[in-house]
Amino acid sequence: MALESWLPIGFDLPDGARCGRPLHADANWQILETRGGGSALVVRDDLFAKWVASGLVDESEFRAFSFGSDAYREMSCGSGQALVPLSDCHSPSNKNEALAFAMALRETRAIDPDSPLQDAVYVEKFSRLLPSYGITSRTDDDIVLGYWLTGGARVSAKSFRRLRQMLTWIGTKHLQEVVKTAGIDVSEGPSAGQFRTAEAPGSKDRDDERQNEAVSRDQDAKLDGGVDSDKPLELPGRPELEAFFNEHVVDIIRNKERYKALGVGFPSAIVLHGPPGCGKTFAVEQLIEYLGWPSFQIDASSVASPYIHETSRKVSEMFEKAMQNAPSILVIDEMEAFLADRETGGGGSHHRVEEVAEFLRRIPEAAKNEVLIVAMTNRVEMIDSAIMRRGRFDHVIKVDYADEDEVLALLGKLLSTLPNDGTIAPAPLSKKLAGRPLSDVTFVVREGARLAARAGRDKLGQEFLVAALDAAPSRTEEGSGRRIGFV
Repeated sequence: MALESWLPIGFDLPDGARCGRPLHADANWQILETRGGGSALVVRDDLFAKWVASGLVDESEFRAFSFGSDAYREMSCGSGQALVPLSDCHSPSNKNEALAFAMALRETRAIDPDSPLQDAVYVEKFSRLLPSYGITSRTDDDIVLGYWLTGGARVSAKSFRRLRQMLTWIGTKHLQEVVKTAGIDVSEGPSAGQFRTAEAPGSKDRDDERQNEAVSRDQDAKLDGGVDSDKPLELPGRPELEAFFNEHVVDIIRNKERYKALGVGFPSAIVLHGPPGCGKTFAVEQLIEYLGWPSFQIDASSVASPYIHETSRKVSEMFEKAMQNAPSILVIDEMEAFLADRETGGGGSHHRVEEVAEFLRRIPEAAKNEVLIVAMTNRVEMIDSAIMRRGRFDHVIKVDYADEDEVLALLGKLLSTLPNDGTIAPAPLSKKLAGRPLSDVTFVVREGARLAARAGRDKLGQEFLVAALDAAPSRTEEGSGRRIGFV
């Protein structure tokens, strides 16, 4: 969907740049195209004042102007300088671009050690990350760096072995330099040994080399067991699914030698099915974050094609990438789009048969190569029976709407990371949200935070959550929802 620009195309900014279409936008800033291939950051005065007060920018670096009744500040940069929000990042293409971002992260933290940066704007011209100060859960800097380097994967820069496997465009020593430049401490991270053993042969005596190899093996074993080998996966609001993942995935990975001795290999493929909004995607995201493995996704937007053989080719490529980066997770979203029964509803066409056959061949192969496959669907009855048999998907788990206790647990998790004014009482909210999609719970918290920010508050209160809940009737009830236009 096209972004609505604050300024008309062709508007002359105070520094001489001429506005084009908006490229990125938030409530308090916009990044616009400018003539000559550059870009400009336009920011509201309130947000700019926070940047100045924190010392991240100087008043002289932005020019003041007004349009209508609104007051703004702006700065422009050339086509060769990055000016992008972290949320819409693309991975750097070379070491210099990666180092530039790492230096900006370090310089920003030297000035402002506390503000969350996951929603910041990266301004290469100033070597700064400028935060938006939204009411969102804070993401640690090692995740911010990993997210930027990989182009959107939530991989910690401390998980050096996994990061190195995903970034084929940069060498090990250069990647080490980037992580260190950002000020990320990896001495206690999962791949601490990796940094030490990467030195040139002969640079250490044999005792040090043996010690480093032992540390590396030990830390890699920890990585294979998850982010924290002693801590189980937690899924607030989903105790049964949490227990299933811990027993059938986490425990097998953590104790693979014991299971292997009894003939049990890598965890089997899983199908999660249930109504929209019941928490399937949230559960998979939590599993991915817990394991810290590279994740890949097959969905209509990434592989579907109207051309014969093209979809099958893209599916094959995605399986290959997952196996090359194993152990990894491959998520198949809306699996009915690819794996519907070949004998019904027009699914018997040649290209559909070919797509299903590709999955039939690849799923067992991926499991043997330590790729955990998790598929999701709202229409499990549509899936081809050959795909659903054991040996391909051993576990088919129903995920339904949450009860009051499950909603309360999720609310506690979501609210625990947000600043609040002490008035929040989750119990009345959970009673009203019980039996509704978990996505409604997430929406109420996010909408409440938005209302608080709009009211000029820097903390979330019960009044905003109640207002968000009142404005969000269940869409599963007939006649519910906001009506706009003609009825």
